[in-house]
Amino acid sequence: MEKMVPGILLVIAGVSIFTTIGILFTLIAETFLFFKEVSIIEFFTGTELKPLGDNAVFGVLPLLTGTLISTVIAMLVAIPIGLMTAIYLSEYASEKARRILKPILEILAGIPTIVYGFFAFTFVTPLLRSFIPGLEPTNILSPGIVMGIMIIPMVASLSEDAMSSVPNAMREGALALGSTKLEVTFKVVLPAAISGIIASFVLGISRAIGETMIVTIASGSSKNFTFDVTQSMQTMTAYIVEVSGGEAAAGTTLYHSLYAVAFTLFVFTLVMNMIAQYISRRFREEY
Repeated sequence: MEKMVPGILLVIAGVSIFTTIGILFTLIAETFLFFKEVSIIEFFTGTELKPLGDNAVFGVLPLLTGTLISTVIAMLVAIPIGLMTAIYLSEYASEKARRILKPILEILAGIPTIVYGFFAFTFVTPLLRSFIPGLEPTNILSPGIVMGIMIIPMVASLSEDAMSSVPNAMREGALALGSTKLEVTFKVVLPAAISGIIASFVLGISRAIGETMIVTIASGSSKNFTFDVTQSMQTMTAYIVEVSGGEAAAGTTLYHSLYAVAFTLFVFTLVMNMIAQYISRRFREEY
Protein backbone atom coordinates (compact mmCIF):
# COMPACT_ATOMS: atom_id res chain seq x y z
CA MET A 1 0.00 0.00 0.00
CA GLU A 2 2.84 2.38 0.86
CA LYS A 3 4.32 1.86 -2.62
CA MET A 4 0.97 2.35 -4.35
CA VAL A 5 0.14 5.69 -2.71
CA PRO A 6 2.67 7.80 -4.70
CA GLY A 7 1.37 6.36 -7.97
CA ILE A 8 -2.25 7.04 -7.01
CA LEU A 9 -1.40 10.60 -6.01
CA LEU A 10 0.49 11.09 -9.29
CA VAL A 11 -2.53 9.97 -11.31
CA ILE A 12 -4.83 12.31 -9.35
CA ALA A 13 -2.40 15.21 -9.78
CA GLY A 14 -2.15 14.47 -13.51
CA VAL A 15 -5.91 14.81 -14.07
CA SER A 16 -5.72 18.59 -14.41
CA ILE A 17 -2.68 18.33 -16.68
CA PHE A 18 -4.31 15.78 -18.98
CA THR A 19 -7.53 17.83 -19.01
CA THR A 20 -5.59 20.91 -20.09
CA ILE A 21 -3.81 18.92 -22.80
CA GLY A 22 -7.13 17.56 -24.05
CA ILE A 23 -8.70 21.03 -24.20
CA LEU A 24 -5.65 22.43 -25.97
CA PHE A 25 -5.61 19.59 -28.49
CA THR A 26 -9.30 20.11 -29.29
CA LEU A 27 -8.86 23.86 -29.73
CA ILE A 28 -5.80 23.50 -31.96
CA ALA A 29 -7.35 20.76 -34.12
CA GLU A 30 -10.59 22.66 -34.76
CA THR A 31 -8.78 25.98 -35.20
CA PHE A 32 -6.54 24.38 -37.83
CA LEU A 33 -9.64 23.32 -39.78
CA PHE A 34 -10.96 26.88 -39.59
CA PHE A 35 -7.76 28.38 -40.96
CA LYS A 36 -7.87 25.94 -43.86
CA GLU A 37 -11.01 27.78 -44.99
CA VAL A 38 -10.28 31.34 -43.77
CA SER A 39 -7.01 33.22 -44.11
CA ILE A 40 -5.27 33.71 -40.79
CA ILE A 41 -4.28 37.23 -41.88
CA GLU A 42 -7.89 38.05 -42.74
CA PHE A 43 -9.01 36.68 -39.37
CA PHE A 44 -6.61 38.74 -37.23
CA THR A 45 -6.69 41.95 -39.31
CA GLY A 46 -10.29 42.02 -40.52
CA THR A 47 -12.54 44.72 -39.09
CA GLU A 48 -15.80 43.05 -40.17
CA LEU A 49 -17.39 40.01 -38.61
CA LYS A 50 -20.42 38.72 -40.51
CA PRO A 51 -20.49 34.98 -39.83
CA LEU A 52 -23.92 34.33 -41.36
CA GLY A 53 -24.95 34.30 -45.00
CA ASP A 54 -23.33 33.18 -48.22
CA ASN A 55 -20.65 35.87 -48.17
CA ALA A 56 -19.53 35.33 -44.58
CA VAL A 57 -16.65 37.47 -43.32
CA PHE A 58 -14.57 36.47 -40.31
CA GLY A 59 -12.53 39.29 -38.80
CA VAL A 60 -11.80 39.01 -35.09
CA LEU A 61 -10.86 42.66 -34.48
CA PRO A 62 -14.43 43.70 -33.47
CA LEU A 63 -14.40 40.98 -30.81
CA LEU A 64 -10.88 41.86 -29.68
CA THR A 65 -11.84 45.52 -29.40
CA GLY A 66 -14.93 44.75 -27.36
CA THR A 67 -12.98 42.43 -25.06
CA LEU A 68 -10.12 44.87 -24.48
CA ILE A 69 -12.37 47.91 -23.96
CA SER A 70 -14.55 46.09 -21.43
CA THR A 71 -11.42 44.86 -19.65
CA VAL A 72 -9.91 48.36 -19.49
CA ILE A 73 -13.14 49.80 -18.08
CA ALA A 74 -13.34 46.99 -15.52
CA MET A 75 -9.77 47.53 -14.33
CA LEU A 76 -10.26 51.31 -14.12
CA VAL A 77 -12.97 50.51 -11.58
CA ALA A 78 -11.39 47.53 -9.82
CA ILE A 79 -7.78 48.69 -9.40
CA PRO A 80 -8.25 51.96 -7.49
CA ILE A 81 -11.17 50.76 -5.38
CA GLY A 82 -9.62 47.35 -4.71
CA LEU A 83 -6.21 48.77 -3.86
CA MET A 84 -7.59 51.46 -1.55
CA THR A 85 -9.76 48.84 0.14
CA ALA A 86 -6.72 46.62 0.63
CA ILE A 87 -4.73 49.52 2.10
CA TYR A 88 -7.50 50.27 4.58
CA LEU A 89 -7.91 46.63 5.64
CA SER A 90 -4.16 46.07 5.96
CA GLU A 91 -2.94 49.34 7.47
CA TYR A 92 -5.83 51.22 9.06
CA ALA A 93 -8.65 48.85 10.03
CA SER A 94 -8.74 47.35 13.50
CA GLU A 95 -8.64 43.57 13.86
CA LYS A 96 -12.36 43.52 14.65
CA ALA A 97 -13.22 45.67 11.63
CA ARG A 98 -11.04 43.48 9.39
CA ARG A 99 -12.79 40.31 10.54
CA ILE A 100 -16.16 41.85 9.72
CA LEU A 101 -15.41 43.78 6.52
CA LYS A 102 -13.27 41.28 4.63
CA PRO A 103 -15.88 38.46 4.57
CA ILE A 104 -18.55 41.00 3.55
CA LEU A 105 -16.32 42.18 0.71
CA GLU A 106 -15.67 38.64 -0.45
CA ILE A 107 -19.42 37.97 -0.68
CA LEU A 108 -19.24 39.90 -3.96
CA ALA A 109 -17.08 37.10 -5.35
CA GLY A 110 -19.79 34.56 -4.56
CA ILE A 111 -22.58 36.28 -6.49
CA PRO A 112 -23.33 34.44 -9.78
CA THR A 113 -22.15 36.38 -12.80
CA ILE A 114 -25.56 36.10 -14.44
CA VAL A 115 -26.93 38.16 -11.54
CA TYR A 116 -24.28 40.78 -12.25
CA GLY A 117 -25.36 40.71 -15.89
CA PHE A 118 -29.01 41.43 -15.11
CA PHE A 119 -27.90 44.08 -12.60
CA ALA A 120 -25.89 45.80 -15.34
CA PHE A 121 -28.75 45.57 -17.84
CA THR A 122 -31.70 46.50 -15.62
CA PHE A 123 -30.12 48.94 -13.16
CA VAL A 124 -26.73 50.30 -14.20
CA THR A 125 -27.60 50.96 -17.85
CA PRO A 126 -30.83 52.90 -17.10
CA LEU A 127 -28.93 54.84 -14.43
CA LEU A 128 -26.14 55.74 -16.86
CA ARG A 129 -28.63 56.69 -19.58
CA SER A 130 -30.02 59.38 -17.29
CA PHE A 131 -26.54 60.98 -17.37
CA ILE A 132 -25.46 59.94 -20.88
CA PRO A 133 -28.41 60.48 -23.25
CA GLY A 134 -26.66 58.86 -26.22
CA LEU A 135 -26.01 55.60 -24.39
CA GLU A 136 -27.56 52.64 -26.20
CA PRO A 137 -29.76 50.12 -24.30
CA THR A 138 -26.95 47.59 -24.73
CA ASN A 139 -23.45 49.01 -24.51
CA ILE A 140 -19.95 48.12 -23.38
CA LEU A 141 -19.68 50.76 -20.63
CA SER A 142 -22.26 49.30 -18.26
CA PRO A 143 -20.95 45.69 -18.24
CA GLY A 144 -17.39 47.02 -17.97
CA ILE A 145 -18.26 48.91 -14.78
CA VAL A 146 -20.10 45.94 -13.29
CA MET A 147 -17.22 43.61 -14.15
CA GLY A 148 -14.94 45.99 -12.26
CA ILE A 149 -17.23 45.75 -9.23
CA MET A 150 -17.12 41.96 -9.50
CA ILE A 151 -13.30 41.94 -9.64
CA ILE A 152 -12.84 44.25 -6.62
CA PRO A 153 -12.78 41.34 -4.10
CA MET A 154 -10.01 39.59 -6.05
CA VAL A 155 -7.81 42.69 -6.23
CA ALA A 156 -8.55 43.73 -2.65
CA SER A 157 -8.04 40.28 -1.11
CA LEU A 158 -4.80 39.41 -2.92
CA SER A 159 -3.35 42.90 -2.40
CA GLU A 160 -4.28 42.84 1.29
CA ASP A 161 -2.62 39.45 1.71
CA ALA A 162 0.54 40.80 0.04
CA MET A 163 0.63 43.87 2.28
CA SER A 164 -0.12 41.88 5.42
CA SER A 165 2.89 39.66 4.69
CA VAL A 166 5.24 42.67 5.01
CA PRO A 167 6.98 42.35 8.42
CA ASN A 168 5.83 44.79 11.09
CA ALA A 169 9.48 45.52 11.82
CA MET A 170 9.66 47.50 8.58
CA ARG A 171 6.65 49.58 9.58
CA GLU A 172 7.96 50.15 13.09
CA GLY A 173 11.38 51.12 11.79
CA ALA A 174 9.90 53.71 9.43
CA LEU A 175 7.66 55.10 12.18
CA ALA A 176 10.64 55.31 14.52
CA LEU A 177 12.44 57.45 11.94
CA GLY A 178 9.60 59.95 12.01
CA SER A 179 7.49 58.80 9.05
CA THR A 180 3.74 59.29 9.17
CA LYS A 181 1.30 56.40 8.78
CA LEU A 182 0.55 57.52 5.23
CA GLU A 183 4.25 57.69 4.34
CA VAL A 184 4.83 54.22 5.76
CA THR A 185 1.96 52.87 3.70
CA PHE A 186 2.99 54.36 0.36
CA LYS A 187 6.78 54.42 0.73
CA VAL A 188 7.45 51.22 2.66
CA VAL A 189 4.54 48.76 2.58
CA LEU A 190 3.41 49.20 -1.03
CA PRO A 191 6.93 48.90 -2.53
CA ALA A 192 7.58 45.83 -0.40
CA ALA A 193 4.33 44.17 -1.51
CA ILE A 194 4.46 45.34 -5.13
CA SER A 195 4.87 41.85 -6.62
CA GLY A 196 1.69 40.53 -5.02
CA ILE A 197 -0.21 43.71 -5.82
CA ILE A 198 0.72 43.68 -9.51
CA ALA A 199 -0.02 39.96 -9.70
CA SER A 200 -3.52 40.68 -8.37
CA PHE A 201 -3.98 43.28 -11.11
CA VAL A 202 -2.91 40.86 -13.83
CA LEU A 203 -5.13 38.09 -12.48
CA GLY A 204 -7.99 40.58 -12.40
CA ILE A 205 -7.34 41.38 -16.06
CA SER A 206 -7.45 37.66 -16.88
CA ARG A 207 -10.74 37.39 -15.02
CA ALA A 208 -12.19 40.31 -16.97
CA ILE A 209 -11.03 38.93 -20.33
CA GLY A 210 -12.70 35.60 -19.64
CA GLU A 211 -15.98 36.97 -18.26
CA THR A 212 -19.01 35.70 -20.17
CA MET A 213 -22.48 36.24 -18.75
CA ILE A 214 -22.22 39.94 -17.87
CA VAL A 215 -21.17 40.98 -21.37
CA THR A 216 -23.53 38.49 -23.01
CA ILE A 217 -26.53 40.04 -21.29
CA ALA A 218 -25.60 43.72 -21.10
CA SER A 219 -23.30 44.48 -24.04
CA GLY A 220 -25.45 43.10 -26.85
CA SER A 221 -24.43 41.14 -29.92
CA SER A 222 -23.53 43.92 -32.36
CA LYS A 223 -20.18 43.16 -33.91
CA ASN A 224 -19.08 46.78 -34.20
CA PHE A 225 -15.45 47.74 -34.67
CA THR A 226 -15.50 50.95 -32.67
CA PHE A 227 -13.97 52.58 -29.61
CA ASP A 228 -17.19 54.32 -28.61
CA VAL A 229 -18.13 52.87 -25.21
CA THR A 230 -21.74 54.03 -25.57
CA GLN A 231 -22.39 51.60 -28.43
CA SER A 232 -23.30 47.95 -28.38
CA MET A 233 -20.27 45.68 -28.83
CA GLN A 234 -19.54 41.99 -28.56
CA THR A 235 -16.68 40.27 -26.77
CA MET A 236 -15.01 36.98 -27.62
CA THR A 237 -16.79 35.11 -24.85
CA ALA A 238 -20.18 36.51 -25.88
CA TYR A 239 -19.55 35.40 -29.48
CA ILE A 240 -18.74 31.88 -28.27
CA VAL A 241 -22.02 31.78 -26.35
CA GLU A 242 -23.93 33.07 -29.39
CA VAL A 243 -22.46 30.53 -31.81
CA SER A 244 -22.61 27.55 -29.46
CA GLY A 245 -26.23 28.35 -28.60
CA GLY A 246 -27.29 28.94 -32.19
CA GLU A 247 -27.79 26.70 -35.17
CA ALA A 248 -24.18 26.31 -36.28
CA ALA A 249 -23.96 22.85 -37.82
CA ALA A 250 -20.90 20.80 -36.91
CA GLY A 251 -18.20 20.98 -39.55
CA THR A 252 -19.23 24.35 -40.98
CA THR A 253 -16.97 27.39 -41.08
CA LEU A 254 -19.21 29.11 -38.52
CA TYR A 255 -18.81 26.15 -36.19
CA HIS A 256 -15.03 26.14 -36.58
CA SER A 257 -14.89 29.91 -35.99
CA LEU A 258 -16.07 29.21 -32.45
CA TYR A 259 -12.86 27.31 -31.78
CA ALA A 260 -10.68 29.91 -33.47
CA VAL A 261 -12.08 32.62 -31.21
CA ALA A 262 -11.82 30.31 -28.19
CA PHE A 263 -8.19 29.57 -29.00
CA THR A 264 -7.46 33.31 -29.29
CA LEU A 265 -9.09 33.82 -25.89
CA PHE A 266 -7.07 30.93 -24.47
CA VAL A 267 -3.83 32.53 -25.67
CA PHE A 268 -4.81 35.90 -24.15
CA THR A 269 -5.56 34.32 -20.78
CA LEU A 270 -2.41 32.20 -20.87
CA VAL A 271 -0.24 35.23 -21.59
CA MET A 272 -1.83 37.13 -18.69
CA ASN A 273 -1.21 34.25 -16.29
CA MET A 274 2.40 33.92 -17.46
CA ILE A 275 2.92 37.65 -16.93
CA ALA A 276 1.49 37.34 -13.40
CA GLN A 277 3.84 34.46 -12.59
CA TYR A 278 6.84 36.32 -14.03
CA ILE A 279 6.07 39.43 -12.01
CA SER A 280 5.61 37.38 -8.84
CA ARG A 281 8.98 35.69 -9.33
CA ARG A 282 10.82 38.79 -10.55
CA PHE A 283 9.79 41.22 -7.82
CA ARG A 284 9.04 38.84 -4.98
CA GLU A 285 10.53 39.85 -1.64
CA GLU A 286 11.13 37.21 1.03
CA TYR A 287 11.43 38.20 4.67
